[in-house]
Amino acid sequence: MSQKNLVVAFGGVSPEHEVSVLTAIQAISALEESSYNCIPLYITKSGRWLTGEKLLDLSNYKEITQLENDAVSCAFVKDETGRTLLKEQERQVFFSKPKSFPVYAVLCAFHGSEGENGSFQGVCEMMNIPYSGSGVLGSSLGMDKVKAKLVAAAHGIPVTKAVNFYESDWEQEQEDIITVAEDFDYPLIVKPASLGSSIGVAIANSRDELIDAIETAFRYDTHLLVEEAVNPLMEINCSVIGTPEDCRPSVCEKPLGKTETLSFEDKYQSGGGGDKGMASADRIIPADISDELTKEIQALATKTFSALDASGLARLDFLVNANTKEVYFNEINTIPGSFSFYLWEKSDLRFDKLLAELIEIGLKKHREKNGRVRSYETNLLSEKAIKGIKGLKGSKN
Repeated sequence: MSQKNLVVAFGGVSPEHEVSVLTAIQAISALEESSYNCIPLYITKSGRWLTGEKLLDLSNYKEITQLENDAVSCAFVKDETGRTLLKEQERQVFFSKPKSFPVYAVLCAFHGSEGENGSFQGVCEMMNIPYSGSGVLGSSLGMDKVKAKLVAAAHGIPVTKAVNFYESDWEQEQEDIITVAEDFDYPLIVKPASLGSSIGVAIANSRDELIDAIETAFRYDTHLLVEEAVNPLMEINCSVIGTPEDCRPSVCEKPLGKTETLSFEDKYQSGGGGDKGMASADRIIPADISDELTKEIQALATKTFSALDASGLARLDFLVNANTKEVYFNEINTIPGSFSFYLWEKSDLRFDKLLAELIEIGLKKHREKNGRVRSYETNLLSEKAIKGIKGLKGSKN
């Protein structure tokens, strides 16, 4: 049986670019014995689309300029039958014809920004390609912490108090914003609205620290939020797989960081770091919490997953008051680092089986979409209609 071409898309114009590379290579390695022929689609930090066998070897990324020179530009195109292909745009070897790969499905392994925010998913929708993970709406909602919390709160899911504002608001209403934030009392958490992996996140214990944290966060995003801190804090995460109509949770985990709020370094450069991605972070799995609290968080995770129109696989992060055990939704990661395989392994689902289910969910969504009426058969460009449009030009109000 011939292998089906699975395009693994990763990289992108994102501060989490390197983490995405790690996740993609992990997934490709896990799928070595599968029925898929993994074709890399690497998007550089400048936005170039590249493919080629050298992109499959993690060690080649140490010399990124050389790797980009050795790789081949590519794009999605339609052939004469309407099939979508990943087509090489050039070959550096004389007399070597550019290759074309019929696309069976796309495994999205981006983290942050253009790859995870729905924009790449929109490209797949336009090209009518099956793809893994959340759709355009779920992806964009998941990337926007402000909008995600508003939707969660509207569904009765508890969230912490927060104030959000744009850079233009900060320039004009700085004192008013600080007054609202200080009403929550210090310490306060400052976050960019549309980034993950704790990039740009800081704890402020005073007004001066708050101003510094906000000014720093504006380097990464034009929209910020300042939240009340949960104290004493215990972070608990849970992954969910499925669709908004039918999903199930993994076991819970308790991440362990050097600081009260996990930093990028805690998540990706602790516990040996290296090429393990999120799997390298220090964590307790299953989380050492009561069965009652575990079930509460799992129920909130699936409810939030559905409320945010997520699909495929996501990781949902919660803040828990260690004393009162009150739980607050923090954020959803619609393409979590390492696809949170470490949580599903503890839920008796191997990484290769997890990826197979993730891809199958994307294929099922695609079949269902194409089974609906997607166009309305009428010819507005008929001669009669065009005459009517021309007539409008001469009409007067």
